[in-house]
Amino acid sequence: MRIKSLALAFATAVAGLAVTASPASAEPKFQLPFPCGQTWNGDNDNSSAHRAHEIDFNRGSTGGADEGDTVLAAAGGTVTISSHQGSTNNFGNLVKIDHGGGWYTYYAHLRVRSVSEGQQVEQGQKIGEVGHTSAPGNNITAHLHYEVRVNGTWPGNIRPAYFDGVRFGYPNQNVTSRNSCEGNPYGVTDVCKGAGYKVIDTAQLPGSAGSVHLLYDASTRRNCVATLKKTSLGTAGPTSAYLEVQGSARQTDQGDYTFYAGPVSAVADAKCVKWGGSVGDAKYDSEFEHCD
Repeated sequence: MRIKSLALAFATAVAGLAVTASPASAEPKFQLPFPCGQTWNGDNDNSSAHRAHEIDFNRGSTGGADEGDTVLAAAGGTVTISSHQGSTNNFGNLVKIDHGGGWYTYYAHLRVRSVSEGQQVEQGQKIGEVGHTSAPGNNITAHLHYEVRVNGTWPGNIRPAYFDGVRFGYPNQNVTSRNSCEGNPYGVTDVCKGAGYKVIDTAQLPGSAGSVHLLYDASTRRNCVATLKKTSLGTAGPTSAYLEVQGSARQTDQGDYTFYAGPVSAVADAKCVKWGGSVGDAKYDSEFEHCD
């Protein structure tokens, strides 16, 4: 659903971004760069700018539907670029992560960048939001441009993408994210059940204890919160999830649970929500947000 445009030559686009040599280690186990449970359509052959294994991701039905959706790190590493590329190339707001061993991922056209150069990030950490930033005059619709690269010369250094150990089905495929929900047999849509629910935000708990997920069903205008454990799976332990619609009482599910807490749901039509959860002593509490 991106608007095709004659992109600047990508050889120019990557000037100064590529390096020379070969990967020195095995490929990290990359995950889809979106919150656990979200399903995105990856497209490789609908852009005149693509030269190899680049992927553009969308999931909404209109050109602006994905604007502001959360983008996560596909694997842990060090942020080496976090800046708007201006007229240098068509990437707009770009985050590049060095995963070590000669492996890198690129996340382009971001609306906002949530990390800075030199910052260490974990797999599943928020690094930005889907947007449509690009070079001046290059009009595109919101999507995430994603690449996996190794040391070497462009475009031969762009590698096929693998998610959760499975090669992407080029040229186009729908992929459901397992980012930061591996190990737990339950996904967020197993907890917040309903075909209309989509994950709109995810928070990772300290110490990799688990993750808290906020979902929304546009047809019913309901939010739902679920907390998924990552540690002590199958062993009952204090776990919680809560949702508070601005102006209403907070709703909480808490107890000694083996895999997850929730679902906690409420109608939040055009109202801000505060959401969060915990596993043991690790907790997350949001501010009032997602007010649309």
